[in-house]
Amino acid sequence: MSFHSTPSRSAGWTLLAVCTAALILPLSFSGGALATPAIGLDLGSGPLGMTWITNAFMLSFGSLLMAAGTLADRYGRKRMFIFGVAGFVLASLALGLAPTIVWFDGLRAVQGVAAAAALAGGSAALANTFEGRSRTRAFSLLGTSFGVGLALGPILAGVLIEHIGWRAVFVSGALIGGLALLMAIAMMQESKDPQASELDWKGTLSFTAALVLFTWGILLVPGSGWSSTPVLGMLFGAWVCVAVFVRIERQASRPMLELSLFRYPRFVGVQLLPIATCFCFVVLLVLLPVRLISIEGRSATETGLLMIALSAPMLIVPYLAGVLTHWASARVLSAAGLMIAAAGLLLLSQVGINRPSIELIVPLLVIGTGTGLPWGLMDGLSVSVVPKERAGMATGIFGTTRVAGEGISLAIVSALLAVLIQSHLPRSSAGAAQYLAAGDMSQAAGLAQGLNQDVLSAAYLHAFQALFYGLAALTVAVALLILWFLREHPVVAAAGCEGVRSTPFP
Repeated sequence: MSFHSTPSRSAGWTLLAVCTAALILPLSFSGGALATPAIGLDLGSGPLGMTWITNAFMLSFGSLLMAAGTLADRYGRKRMFIFGVAGFVLASLALGLAPTIVWFDGLRAVQGVAAAAALAGGSAALANTFEGRSRTRAFSLLGTSFGVGLALGPILAGVLIEHIGWRAVFVSGALIGGLALLMAIAMMQESKDPQASELDWKGTLSFTAALVLFTWGILLVPGSGWSSTPVLGMLFGAWVCVAVFVRIERQASRPMLELSLFRYPRFVGVQLLPIATCFCFVVLLVLLPVRLISIEGRSATETGLLMIALSAPMLIVPYLAGVLTHWASARVLSAAGLMIAAAGLLLLSQVGINRPSIELIVPLLVIGTGTGLPWGLMDGLSVSVVPKERAGMATGIFGTTRVAGEGISLAIVSALLAVLIQSHLPRSSAGAAQYLAAGDMSQAAGLAQGLNQDVLSAAYLHAFQALFYGLAALTVAVALLILWFLREHPVVAAAGCEGVRSTPFP
């Protein structure tokens, strides 16, 4: 069967295909997080293997996003998008058949590679297909699609896990991806950049190695301690890889990462925004399902419904943030949103184990609402704070900071929670703390030498509270830094504005 379409019709199908694919990326993240307890129980995983269920996906996704963008420009945006979506579909189907946790974690890494290709190819295709205000609307719809996937992912995953099984979560993602793939093959127009540079293999490998070594080292801390040889070796290796990466990028004629952009204070400030939203919002998508299902014993469906309170504001607040820029600067709105999110974190820290759902819903709504303000503005800010001719590179750096930051923040928070739990348990129960942080209460009880589940739950709650005090303090600190870094020139337009000058560091 052949299809013939006008350019405008092709543009519409391109937008529909990319937005459909955008639904499955947050679904895979939030759905995978909700399914983690069931996956660990079914596949007999230890705490480290369960942690990699999410981290493997985020690490490969974040570390390869810039490289995928280069390949899309050089070999074709449609081709890269199709390759990414097809790979995502195949990996999702394979995840539904994974026999062991090692296979599962490996396939999650493959899924992350495919996600990077799909997002880079799809975003580049939209940027090439649309211009001016049409491009702004197209990317707004793309952001809305991510919000829909984020909002509906938990409840869809909860229903599937409870009534069919965790494997159905990944099969459902494959079905949605298959629909996007059919539309892309039939209707998308191919485009390339004749001036596209060669892939920076050395930079890509050193950047990926740095992320993997750092994350792995952090995840080993609860079991081995900060001073252990494996931890110190991996953290030192990560530092070496970062140094090598910086040297490579400085010497490259067309670098993958243009380090000179970090001379602009406002650009540095914008990079802090996704880091803040990682610690005040994204990590909750993983931590809360583990607590609600494994520690409190709630059903997957009930947990999915509660998680909607956290993610549903993302459907509305980002749009309102753009409207509010007519009365307040993006700088002030972003900082205010982070302050609101920090207040929500403090409220959530005070909710005890097995409390009524309403006590969880209110702080979750506050966190989601506060996070939605910078969430709706930071994409536009990422290109508005640098010279116009560097907007493409700025977008790539920002996207990488966002996705890679999610993986790193998850590793740090997971390790810190285990360490804090251990501080409330006898030294002889070190293994119990790791299992408890990962959500395996039965294994934790078996290693806790006579401690009952009430004692373990109390230790978890104390650690949870201390962790969220720290996350709230970090969020407030970043809000203050945002006010300082973005203070030079107020942003006078909503997300998507261009041409705002920024003075570089001397």
